[in-house]
Amino acid sequence: LKIAHRPSTVPLDDVSASWTVCSPAVAGTYTAAGYFMAKKLHQELGVPVGLINSSWGGTRVEPWTPPVGFEEVPALSEIYQSVLGRTPGTEQYNKTLESFVETNEAWNQEAKLALNTIQPLPPSPTYPEQLRPFQSHQDPTMLYNGMIHAMVGYPIRGAIWYQGESNARRAYQYRHLFPLMVQSWRDEWGQGDFPFYYVQLADFRANVSEPADSDWAELREAQTMTMDAIENVGQAVIIDVGEGRDIHPRDKHTVANRLARWALAKDYGVNIVHQSPAYKRMKVKGSKITLTFDHTGQGLYAFDTREPVGFSIAGKDQSFVWAQARIVDKNTIEVWSDAIDKPAAVRYAWADNPDCNIFSRDGLPATPFRTDDWPGITVDNHK
Repeated sequence: LKIAHRPSTVPLDDVSASWTVCSPAVAGTYTAAGYFMAKKLHQELGVPVGLINSSWGGTRVEPWTPPVGFEEVPALSEIYQSVLGRTPGTEQYNKTLESFVETNEAWNQEAKLALNTIQPLPPSPTYPEQLRPFQSHQDPTMLYNGMIHAMVGYPIRGAIWYQGESNARRAYQYRHLFPLMVQSWRDEWGQGDFPFYYVQLADFRANVSEPADSDWAELREAQTMTMDAIENVGQAVIIDVGEGRDIHPRDKHTVANRLARWALAKDYGVNIVHQSPAYKRMKVKGSKITLTFDHTGQGLYAFDTREPVGFSIAGKDQSFVWAQARIVDKNTIEVWSDAIDKPAAVRYAWADNPDCNIFSRDGLPATPFRTDDWPGITVDNHK
């Protein structure tokens, strides 16, 4: 079932689409990642799999979120008030409209008096911005209203999600935006905490010669933090799949299979490693930092070269340099640099398009991370 692009200022209760049988005639116009995931589940489980595709490339998370998703978080109060103020029928909108009507009535009386006199016409009232309903498909709630709301309550097994690029410059805000969108869908659906599996941003753009800040790295961090923010979610890491010149990686099979691993393991009882290795803790000893990882499966290894690649290290001055590293055992890596005597923090795959090569022996790439919580370049971006 493919939902047509349809932004709306108010929640819609119908969908002008119908179910089709999967065939070569329709598969090519569908979501490739969704198609290959569903195909994998069908092959492994031996049952039909239905897939609803409601998507719009290049969109932010805000238009996919219902008003309730912005309501209870102070950091999102500005968005929430904007939603209420620009949605026809809400109390805030009606108050603004009433005030504007009253202003117009007063202006009309003054204008009539000026008809037969030499008095200049009074300045006309300015149309309040708050009375201009959302119009763009990128405005808050617009795609939830037009492309999700009509399906609320429809029995589903779970949801998959592949988005984030358009929110990268506001990555810190995404820490709130994304988990609240997920939770708001669940609240609206009324089917409990249904599974929600999402794809972390792939590698993209040019490589960098020296360690640097990155909004894409901060967005990936926000996505990873969602794993601890809400229950029953899973992140497919694809930091090895992206292409520097194409924001849409062509390898959809790997993306789909990593999503399918989550569903097979968590929802269908298949004994399969499904989560990428993830940073757990660090320990400073002399001039080196030892990192411990979770979810390492059969153990960590460096792909392509014997030496781990992708680590940077810094002292308290927060100035990062490339680091050397070695795998100590199946879940431990040691990191250092001759240029840093007293290390304070380590980062891994912290770039738009990082060179990195740590995997589990089960074929899953290590999750990009940093051990520090120093302010990044998106911390103050809210628009």
